[in-house]
Amino acid sequence: MINIDYTNMMASAVPSGVTPETWSAFEEKFKGAQAGFAKLVDSGEVGFSEIAANKTLAESVVAFAKSVEGRFSDVVVLGIGGSALGPIALRTALCADHWNLRSKEQRAGQPRLHVLDNVDPVSISGLLDILNIPDTLFVVISKSGGTAETMSQFLIAYDAVASRNLNPASHFVFVTDPSSGALRKLADELKIPALEIPSNVGGRFSVLTPVGTLPAALVGVDLNELLRGAAEMADRCLSPSLRDNPAGIFAALQYLSDTDLGRHIHVLMPYSDELRDVANWFVQLWSESLGKVDSAGRHVGPTPLPALGATDQHSQVQLFMEGPADKTITFLSVRQRSVDVVIPKLFDTVPELSYLGGHSLSELINIEQLSTAGALARRDRLNMTIELSKVDAWHIGGLLMMLEIATAYAGQLYQVDAFNQPGVELGKSFAYALLGKPGADDAKAEWDLLPKPDSRWRTNNQ
Repeated sequence: MINIDYTNMMASAVPSGVTPETWSAFEEKFKGAQAGFAKLVDSGEVGFSEIAANKTLAESVVAFAKSVEGRFSDVVVLGIGGSALGPIALRTALCADHWNLRSKEQRAGQPRLHVLDNVDPVSISGLLDILNIPDTLFVVISKSGGTAETMSQFLIAYDAVASRNLNPASHFVFVTDPSSGALRKLADELKIPALEIPSNVGGRFSVLTPVGTLPAALVGVDLNELLRGAAEMADRCLSPSLRDNPAGIFAALQYLSDTDLGRHIHVLMPYSDELRDVANWFVQLWSESLGKVDSAGRHVGPTPLPALGATDQHSQVQLFMEGPADKTITFLSVRQRSVDVVIPKLFDTVPELSYLGGHSLSELINIEQLSTAGALARRDRLNMTIELSKVDAWHIGGLLMMLEIATAYAGQLYQVDAFNQPGVELGKSFAYALLGKPGADDAKAEWDLLPKPDSRWRTNNQ
């Protein structure tokens, strides 16, 4: 199961928290947010919450994965933003970090999964140097087919395949728009297989479409369980009762903390290496969806921050504990780990070591999470805990769906469109203009109006 303990968000436990009166009164506002999101879903404008029930889409993923089973030693995802963060989160959660270090026999024949999520030449050339290209499948993910970073990655990978006289149709698969865009056109021309991203599902909400499910299926993740967990959570988040709606609880408390209590920074802190990249995925989801100009012309939106327990107890927690009281901390905890390690009883005469012997690492990391939550509460710092019974496909599907629906509810509360991203378009237009993309003349003219670098404000060392 997935449960939320939000005791430490409430004034009954933490004096500066949400009062029972505020929480009770917020039920009506939540119903309005829920109705607003339901209207978007019913109109067909927004489709991510229903994607887990799309059997045709899931079957297309499974069919392709079976068609290439056993053919490749490596799968490389080419993408950026939502086209990369989702696959990375699924890989880290459901294929442990050491997966790629295992031999093919140890991986039961499953390929290694790599995700190129940037255009740094050092990383790209480094990966291409170690890949055996004839044994590699490239998964190119771009809904528009025009993302400069992803298309650059594709051109480099395509050249690596074509220069070896390999058939691109056997070494590429596209995940893109059902009917339009450069990748769809290339798929038709080059006979490259292409899977669909539904037109009503945006990039940062696409992890449960082939954007995330295809890379996961190619390395053996159980898609039935992943999507079943997501579908069951989607049903759970339809509850009109705020206290029974996990997505509603998360959205409402974070919204109230930001707008009423001055907690403008929202930290997601897994106490699990398997969940560390869920935090990075969440950062895009929360920031790109909510950082907007609202219907009244105000600049709104909280700032999400990733952290990792217990690592960041020795880094960021000092700030969380004694720095500005402008944060909420949401812990992700795991009740039962897939493996455990007992700490040996050694050096009984050394007090700093002897007390640890006989405990397990699972016990240690769970106690550290509880202790950190309690310490924050004692210092009047708001925090909540989302607990997963264990990390498996069902729980990960449910967790991702819960956070996506929470984001949609939060968009309604902030009175912004959670499904667009106008703030990134100007930077893209400038980049296109500087690269000489056709049709970017207006952006180039605007770029030329910017102040030129001023030698007074630059260092002069050669």
